[in-house]
Amino acid sequence: MNRITRFAAPALVALALALAPLASAAGGALTLQEPVAVDTLSKSKQTAPGLYMIAADAARVLADHPNVALIDVRTPSEVTLIGYATAAAANIPSKLMDPALTFDAKKGAYKMVDNPAFVDEVKAWLASDAAAGVDTLLVMCRSGSRSAEAIGKLVDGGIDVTLYNVVDGFEGDTNEAGARAVNGWRNAGLPWTYKIRQGLRPGYN
Repeated sequence: MNRITRFAAPALVALALALAPLASAAGGALTLQEPVAVDTLSKSKQTAPGLYMIAADAARVLADHPNVALIDVRTPSEVTLIGYATAAAANIPSKLMDPALTFDAKKGAYKMVDNPAFVDEVKAWLASDAAAGVDTLLVMCRSGSRSAEAIGKLVDGGIDVTLYNVVDGFEGDTNEAGARAVNGWRNAGLPWTYKIRQGLRPGYN
């Protein structure tokens, strides 16, 4: 499959995403209803593959294309306490809470640390029966930045699948009041749950 790099002109990126369909396992083709242009994204949400999707399109893709899977790269605590998309195939965290609970004064939050096993865990999942036929991953975090970083790790780790960043994530971006009520999977009214199903976190059941 063709991949568009972040160095392409934004207009060409939008046009290519709209016109270059993603092949499905059933032999059909998919065209995104709301292509995402690079120039609309913050640098933190951009990736080397240059493939982007909003949550609403992700839900449509997953419903129609069995070769596509959604992985949630948030921490297990986030998934448990905030919920997750019922369509998620796996929760494989790219970062974990710093066990020392180091405080980040600038962000007003505890710091996270890299999950050193992240790439290996994704490789193991892709090689498992649960991922049979999957050649495209939609990567989701809270609001699109951590997932972009996760995609960078997967590219560097030699993961040979097509990688889309779900740019509005599960919770979405913040409004002027600081609430995550702008976009994202949950705000789009897409199916989600708090109940952790068996197998969601591979190797931890």
